[in-house]
Amino acid sequence: MLQNGKIKGLIFDCYKTLIDIKTDEKSRETNERVSNWLLYQGVKIGPDRLREEYRWKVAGRLGNSGQKYPDIRIEEIFAEICAENAFREIDPYWLGIETAKVFRTASLRKLEAYPQSLRLIEKYRNVPKCIVSNAQRVFTEQELRFFGLYDRFNFVIMSSDHRIKKPDTRLFKMALDRLGLEPWEVLSIGDTPENDIYAPQSLGMNAMHIHSAWKYA
Repeated sequence: MLQNGKIKGLIFDCYKTLIDIKTDEKSRETNERVSNWLLYQGVKIGPDRLREEYRWKVAGRLGNSGQKYPDIRIEEIFAEICAENAFREIDPYWLGIETAKVFRTASLRKLEAYPQSLRLIEKYRNVPKCIVSNAQRVFTEQELRFFGLYDRFNFVIMSSDHRIKKPDTRLFKMALDRLGLEPWEVLSIGDTPENDIYAPQSLGMNAMHIHSAWKYA
């Protein structure tokens, strides 16, 4: 996989590459759980309205970003919703963060680390590596830490930190700069061709689908 030493660094995607996940964010059950929790935090909003306000605010943020591949910070969306629907004094900043975590918990249906990916990371533990992922740091960092993955990488770049997402090649350029390597010295590994294969290849990087990479684990 390292092409006889030509590859000196690895960039991994997160979801469906390191972690297998399934969520149901749009279901009434998910939004009802969040709505019920918010009641005890001083926010009154029903599940259907919560779902619609979330959808409208996300669409508005993305549409007004001016970016080709924009991303949001989900905690900011929930902070707005909480501030607009509070029936007593609250701290929108703190509550936005906590609501994002509760929303993730309520929507989660499956969360597992791929054993093949764990073996792959262990095999190449001495090779500089990072994660570049379309993800929300507010809960993704905790999920990576839960599986003992976060500290096994030199650094982690998440789309929410920069408000842009893959296939925007700027995220890969950030990774290359921090790795201190040339594009042809780095291998991108992921599950989505547009994001993890074609985008890095356009910069001159090597790329491989995670299923192919598992053969080297």
